Amino acid sequence: VQLQASGGGLVQAGGSLRLSCVGSLPTFRTYSTAWFRQAPGKERELVAALMWGDRRTQYADSVKGRFTVYRETTGGPVYLQMNNLKPEDTAVYYCAASEIYSPKNYPYWGQGTQVTVSS
Repeated sequence: VQLQASGGGLVQAGGSLRLSCVGSLPTFRTYSTAWFRQAPGKERELVAALMWGDRRTQYADSVKGRFTVYRETTGGPVYLQMNNLKPEDTAVYYCAASEIYSPKNYPYWGQGTQVTVSS
């Protein structure tokens, strides 16, 4: 599956953005999907994940209560709603997918989308 991420931009601290990840195949509806981010000089980290089937979610502690990962329709885009953004959220955000429920690794990756939060 090919993934297309979009929705990044420049926002002031306290603002909101919604990222979108679209999969190229109809079977995207059966993929677990995650959002990662990588800031300059830092390692890539898992931000949020949405499992297929039961739609269980998981979040990094740093974004709990501020970010929400969800899908509005089966097979539709996977969104990352980011509220109360902070300058430390600035990073390139990537969506990734796996055919496996609760995977340890994600073999499919989209291009990144830049999120910049100004103070």
